[in-house]
Amino acid sequence: MKIAIKPRKTPKQVRSQGMVDTILEATARVLAKHGYSGTNTNLIAEVAGVSVGSIYQYFPNKESLIAALHQRHAMQMRDTIIHVLSRSKKTTLREAMKALVNAQLEAHLVEPKLHYVLDKAFPFRDLRKNENTAEHDIVGQVKVILGNHRHEIRRPNLEMAVYIVLKIIESLVHQTVLEPSRRFTLPDIEDAIFEAAFGYLTLPIQRKSKGREKISVNMNLNT
Repeated sequence: MKIAIKPRKTPKQVRSQGMVDTILEATARVLAKHGYSGTNTNLIAEVAGVSVGSIYQYFPNKESLIAALHQRHAMQMRDTIIHVLSRSKKTTLREAMKALVNAQLEAHLVEPKLHYVLDKAFPFRDLRKNENTAEHDIVGQVKVILGNHRHEIRRPNLEMAVYIVLKIIESLVHQTVLEPSRRFTLPDIEDAIFEAAFGYLTLPIQRKSKGREKISVNMNLNT
């Protein structure tokens, strides 16, 4: 049986919007403290200071609550990234990439305990579809940044460069925040992530030599 993950209705009045915000805040606190299995609507209602009936007025189950929380968290991360980028100096590509790494790091540090639970413990991974709006906005920001420094980038395909740069930064920052290193400091890791992304954009592209192509063909023939 398919579990409903969409809200029952969208609040339209200021008062009802405030109640939904309170419920989602309580959901975030309960989820971060007790994990997915320890989260239930009774506990959320208690923390929020509302009745269970008030929760069910907007959300049919805890899965729909967490889906809405996913979406809210994604938008919070997007807002953080846009804010950090807007206040950062981006005269050169180096400055722009440093700002982007820093923005991603600050975004991932927004409610890190909640971020961990949403990523590791929540089983309904298809809820990431709810983050498409936030992801689209972030991609747009990066596309503008790289486009402004196109003359400094060696990669011929800008769309591919945007995709790879975001994957490099997001995956490394994500792993750094969720599983902090005991061997390296956060500033050192931040610098290393920057070097990886900046190097991809600016280092000369290595062309395949004829020798490598010949070896590849011979290997294929021998298999």
